[in-house]
Amino acid sequence: MTEEEPYLYTGSAGNYNVFVPSLQTNSNGPTWVNGNTAGTSLSLGTFYVASPSSSVATINAALAAGDNLLLTPGVYNLSSTINVTNPDTKIIGLGFPTLIPTSGNVTMNVADVSGVNVSDVMFDAGPTSSPALLQVGTQGSTVSHASDPVSVDDVFFRVGGAETGTAATAFIDNSNNSIVDDVWAWRADHGSGAGSWTSDQSNTGLIVNGNNVTAYGLAVEHFQKQEVIWNGQGGDVIFFQNENPYEVPSQASWMETSTQDGYPAFYVPNSVTSFQGYGMGSYSYFDQGVSIYNAMAFQAPDTSGVQFHDLLTVFLNGSGGINSVINGTGAAVNSSFGGPSDVVTYP
Repeated sequence: MTEEEPYLYTGSAGNYNVFVPSLQTNSNGPTWVNGNTAGTSLSLGTFYVASPSSSVATINAALAAGDNLLLTPGVYNLSSTINVTNPDTKIIGLGFPTLIPTSGNVTMNVADVSGVNVSDVMFDAGPTSSPALLQVGTQGSTVSHASDPVSVDDVFFRVGGAETGTAATAFIDNSNNSIVDDVWAWRADHGSGAGSWTSDQSNTGLIVNGNNVTAYGLAVEHFQKQEVIWNGQGGDVIFFQNENPYEVPSQASWMETSTQDGYPAFYVPNSVTSFQGYGMGSYSYFDQGVSIYNAMAFQAPDTSGVQFHDLLTVFLNGSGGINSVINGTGAAVNSSFGGPSDVVTYP
């Protein structure tokens, strides 16, 4: 199941409109290649067009009144949460507008409704730690959105790099049946606040609590504990890229348990009984001159319904390495064997 993001265009009369492509199943490539132009055209008049000077109160009033939201380029400093409460609301960024929470607030919260799309937006962590930068849905919800899923497309998260910031988690997805398409969550390895274990702090890039969530082209890098936690049932991930954090100062400071070195880049807890992952990789570059080891790049329950296909690890440079690909299976990568270490199918 896929759904291409909405896009701005000019009609034959020269008016601006937004085209919203239809949900697709069993599709291959962009729909327009095959002449499939199914979807809905929305007048720009259905959008509140925001600028960095727009207040959160004004944006929220427009959203509550049923408007969609078009964010023009710039940096938006937000002292409170943008709340998306109506189904089928389209949140579209032009030129990757950057949203920064300034008071430890969640930057944007999407209610447990169907059909919301968030696309082409950058979320930067602010100076006071936020519990999340983007939160979608309500944890524990049993509502199915299969016929009209929430989608998050071409959305990027930064903790540090441009702004020195901190957040517990970048993105929390509680929405059942949601689609995550081309999302990159990055804790800075260069730029503002980078290079220090105690600056730009953030434990996790993505937590998925929703069931039947699909992610395409997911990259999550350098977070300080489990970088992805996938709690939902029936998940699918098609391509995942990860680098472990670089600047771990000591092994003792980076332990999942007293006997397990490091943290898995992708963690599926024992409560999950159904999951499929395809084409997933994790790489190490511990750059403090100290031998840091990660016991496993992927950690998941040993059950027939939780399956991985084409996993790999790579030692890029530095010290230490990754001792196994998944659950102790797969050759270690280190200065003696840089990899890739491949696991074609697990279990």
